[in-house]
Amino acid sequence: MYPAVIQEYLTPTTVDEALDALRRRPRETRVIAGGMSLMQLMKARQAEPACLVDLRKVASLREIRIDGAGVRIGAMVRYKELAADARLHGAYGGLGDAARTIGDRQVRNRGTIGGNLCFNDSAADLPPVMLALDAQLEIARTGGPHRTMPAAQFLRNPREVDLGEDEILTAVLLPPAAPRSGSAYLKYGFTVDGPPVLGVAAAVRLGADGRCAAAALAVGGVLPRCRRAPQAERALVGHSARDQAALAAALETAAQEVDTHTDPWADGAYRKVLLRQLGGQAVAQAFGRAAGGA
Repeated sequence: MYPAVIQEYLTPTTVDEALDALRRRPRETRVIAGGMSLMQLMKARQAEPACLVDLRKVASLREIRIDGAGVRIGAMVRYKELAADARLHGAYGGLGDAARTIGDRQVRNRGTIGGNLCFNDSAADLPPVMLALDAQLEIARTGGPHRTMPAAQFLRNPREVDLGEDEILTAVLLPPAAPRSGSAYLKYGFTVDGPPVLGVAAAVRLGADGRCAAAALAVGGVLPRCRRAPQAERALVGHSARDQAALAAALETAAQEVDTHTDPWADGAYRKVLLRQLGGQAVAQAFGRAAGGA
């Protein structure tokens, strides 16, 4: 099926120009980033915008900046750019893990971090990474200052985010990397380029003794939304990578506290098995990166 007729197609070069376009006809306008998700909806006539505002020429949204304040990733940064940036390792390693395995090569060449988060598919790879890394999202709005909010607040139910009709997601903000910290993301799916049945993001910070001083564990591919596992996070604290029994017990706690659902891809019990397995591997990889490994 072909999309409905688009009456107007705009390519602003600044965020302000894009916001002006939204202000003129907000209910009839959709912002397009890489188009990997929106174009599929348009072809199926599930979305029929009269006006498209294409952000590909807004240079300020394509930058990755790392300084003492942390990391600022523009919303139009593509997956392939996230995957290739050598600065996003160690504490931020989970980002590259996710970006390298999203979809196929064509999707990674066109898809953007902002588009992924705004579409917020229930099986998307980036949302759990955002939760594990305590990301803040920067949002520009018409006639007002930018606002920021935690990723957990922005990411609501599947395909629902805290974004107004006159607002644009402009950047992902990550806190400065603490010493001896690392993160990782792993997923399992039945096809190479299909949606994951389950994805797990882990982040840890180690103390001087090599034991976990802080941990984050986020699970995607579960309904109604991706979520953290706070009881499991607390169970990881105080243990080292050598404490295999304690780490396995923490992942068992995660499997018990995270509700899993049944769908045509997998049943809830199988997802709990995956959570134990993938979670353990992701935690081990995060420990290794925090200790200075790859």
